[in-house]
Amino acid sequence: MAQVKTDIEIEKIRKSSLLVGKTIAEVARHMRPGISTIELDKIAETFIRDNGALPAFKGYHGFPATLCISVNEVVVHGIPGKRELKEGDLVSIDCGTIIDGYYGDSAFSFGIGEIAEDIRLLMERTKESLNRAVLAACAGKRIGDIGFEVQSYVESFGYGVVRDLVGHGLGTSLHEKPEVPNFGKRGTGTKLEEGMVICIEPMINLGTRVVIQERDGWTIRTADMKPSAHFEHAIVIGKEKADKLSSFEEIEQVSNQNIYIIK
Repeated sequence: MAQVKTDIEIEKIRKSSLLVGKTIAEVARHMRPGISTIELDKIAETFIRDNGALPAFKGYHGFPATLCISVNEVVVHGIPGKRELKEGDLVSIDCGTIIDGYYGDSAFSFGIGEIAEDIRLLMERTKESLNRAVLAACAGKRIGDIGFEVQSYVESFGYGVVRDLVGHGLGTSLHEKPEVPNFGKRGTGTKLEEGMVICIEPMINLGTRVVIQERDGWTIRTADMKPSAHFEHAIVIGKEKADKLSSFEEIEQVSNQNIYIIK
């Protein structure tokens, strides 16, 4: 059963999730062609620890890094390494932190340098699908209402909605109930209650919805090798509307100042 959080717990999750946004912003400050993904990972880990928190992903079920950095055809769970960013890349950064035992979680996708118009639109529309899903999340609605908003919007452009990976509850564990799919029918699934904390994270492919797990046991890529975009917010369900616990504000401010990130 999904947990309803107390006000104190919600503020702890907010504090942790806001640090995630600041961390991704710090990473965005250094994004440019030629920088390796492992360099970005080190920047994130240092920033998180300097702010008195722990990197939530590092060591989680054996994951070896602070960030999931997923480039182009990689949907999620990309492991940072020697790969260098280059002009035209779509780069998704997923980050988690732990403060006082509570998890924060958020993700953002970036375009490096000049990117193809279809990729720019994929990012723009994936983020818009997240915004629509957040607006649909309030007490009395159901999980299926959230998935419907994402699916109906992005499939109108012919995109593929990943079925194998979903959003989730958030609290003292990184992945709590309920699961939050990016597809579904209105009026179905778990009923949303005031105080529930969930992460909504559309993973939208330019082509097929089918994904493949690489032999490293983590990396998920599209079966047709076309790009995928990923955005994520942690929210708390309210009586009339959801309250975002994570923020893109600092990420977008930094992106606007970085000449290597598409605006």
